[in-house]
Parts: sequence; structure tokens; C-alpha cells
Amino acid sequence: MRRRRLITLMLLASTLLHAQDIHFSMLDLDPLLFNPAYSGFFEGEARYGVIYRNQWATVSAPFQTISATAEWNLARSRRSHNGWNLGLWASRDRAGTLGYGTTSASAIVSYFQRVANDNNLISLGAEVGIGQSGFNPDDILLPQGAEPFTREKVLYPTLGAGAAWFYQVNDALYTKVGASVRNINQPNISYLGMDETRLSRRYNVYGRAEWRGWPRVSLMPVVGFQLQKRFSELVYGCDVKWYLNERPRHYLALIGGVVARHGDAASINMAVEWQAWTFAFSYDANLSQLAQASHTLGAFEVGIIYKLTKQDRRHSALPCPII
Repeated sequence: MRRRRLITLMLLASTLLHAQDIHFSMLDLDPLLFNPAYSGFFEGEARYGVIYRNQWATVSAPFQTISATAEWNLARSRRSHNGWNLGLWASRDRAGTLGYGTTSASAIVSYFQRVANDNNLISLGAEVGIGQSGFNPDDILLPQGAEPFTREKVLYPTLGAGAAWFYQVNDALYTKVGASVRNINQPNISYLGMDETRLSRRYNVYGRAEWRGWPRVSLMPVVGFQLQKRFSELVYGCDVKWYLNERPRHYLALIGGVVARHGDAASINMAVEWQAWTFAFSYDANLSQLAQASHTLGAFEVGIIYKLTKQDRRHSALPCPII
């Protein structure tokens, strides 16, 4: 037991030094985590979502993450093709036997504008948030003479910004790409009262396309890259979307695909879009050096999205996500 507590403390210290953010495999289910400019990047008047992730349950106490988002269209003009959107994002992350976790909440404002022609759209987003990290010190066994923690919880502000571009080539093909930076202010998260431990800036690049090459079937390739300090993550893959029914009050589509997190895991994604609802599930198979300890069991994610959309809107072609 004593050895396990010391190892846990070492893992906690490692986590603090790395100062990394949370992540999900289903990028489209929590777009605000990836880029604040994606606030309002949807068809409809409002969108609400929840996603839950459970990771490495066979290695130690499970790493559990839950995130919730809410987005509203504040003002949109079909004549000038511009508008404002408001987004709220909150998450809770808990990891390891010491219950080390973070709680974060952010408010996001984004602005979009048509440029060049009706097929191009630019979106800019800004984020102001607050976070709190902490742990349970009751089970910590410190070596003799070790410097004690001066606090068990740390409260810090965060700032972020991003930009996104949407281009609808024709009725059968669209693309969207975006880039963002989070933790611009690099807040201090030290538990020892020092200023050396800071939450590093996180840079994100994301791209998604949909090509409706068949009357009812689309291919949806995706690629995402994140960089935080000296740590990086590359995600790439492709989904297939099958439109079963496109009548407004009976809309139904199925989505399935495979996404790889380079050198770490491969995930199988499945989703059902039914009227205003999206139900999604993802399973990660661990392919990293931890695979032997985890028996290749990585993580699973479940998510739900609800979009407030006018019921008489008809999906005759690939829709613009905003107008």
C-alpha cells in the first residue's frame, strides 16, 4: 500500500509538471474544446451536448472526464450573412487514486461573416474561462524531509482564441478547417506557491470534409493536431454517413468510422442522428507502450447532442452549418 501511494504521488507530480489539458476522441461532439470559433458552427438556433469518457480502468483508478456545452445564436442576418453566437463550456476531469482532477468553465463569443462569395464563411472566436485543479491529500505519504504542499486546490483564469473557415464547393462537397490557441495567459497552477509550474499553451489545428458521392452516402475524412509544450497528438481517420430518411420530421442518419490517434490508440466511432438528436459512442483500443498493462483496453466515450432546429427545414443537399 505504501509503495502504491508513493507511485501515485510520483504520477501526480508528473501530471503537474506536464500541465496538460483534457481531450476526447470524438472531436465533433465537443467542438468548443477544440476551437472557440466553432461556437455556433451548426444548423439551427441552439445546440446542447454532453460527452463522457472513461479511460484505463484496468490500470488504476479510472480516468473519468465529462464535458457539457450550450450554444445559442444571438443574432443572424441572412441579408448581410453575418452574426454573433454565444457558447458555454464546462468540464470535470478526475484521475488516479488520489482523485486528482480539474474543473473548468468558459464563456465563448464568436462572430461569423461571409467573404468573397456565398460559399465562403469565416468565424472568429474568443474565450474567457476559469479552472480549478485539486487532489485528496489524505492518502499521500511524503518522504521524510519533503516539502509539504501549501495548498490542495488551485484556481486560475484562462484565455483562448481561434479562427475557422468553411467552404462549400458545391451541393455535394464542403470543407472546414480551423486553428486555435488555448491558455494564452499560461496561468500558474503550482501547489507549492511557486511560479514555475504553468499551464502551457495548447495549439490546435482541425479539418473536416464531407463528400456526398452517392445519393444517400457520404465520406467524411477528418484530421486534427494538438501541440502543448513538447507533447503532441495527431488524429486522422474517416467516417461514413448514410442518410436513411431526409424528411424534416423523420430525419434519420447513421455514422460509423475509424479514427487513429498516432502512436497511441485507434478508435471506432458510431453515431445516430435522429431528428434533432445525435447519440454517439466511441471505443479506443490502446496501442501505446501501456498496452501490456492495460491489456489493450483503452477508453470509451458516450455523447448526446440536441439541436433546436426549425422542423420544416429540408435537407435537400449538404447544408451550410450556419445559414
